Amino acid sequence: MVELGEADEAELQRLVAAEQQKAQFTAQVHHFMELCWDKCVEKPGNRLDSRTENCLSSCVDRFIDTTLAITSRFAQIVQKGGQ
Repeated sequence: MVELGEADEAELQRLVAAEQQKAQFTAQVHHFMELCWDKCVEKPGNRLDSRTENCLSSCVDRFIDTTLAITSRFAQIVQKGGQ
């Protein structure tokens, strides 16, 4: 087995962390899509009616706003902790 140097190990850990973040983000997006679909789509068809489109758009907007608020708050907490 090949031993990794400190720099290689740090890079590997960074890559693993990035992949974990991607996987977590993808899982959140899929969960969010399910929630919005269940909330907004009564009966699937060839086209979305305007009510369904508006519902989906509002659902997405709420998701984005919430995500931005949480991210901003988390950044504030991290920044205060680093001082």
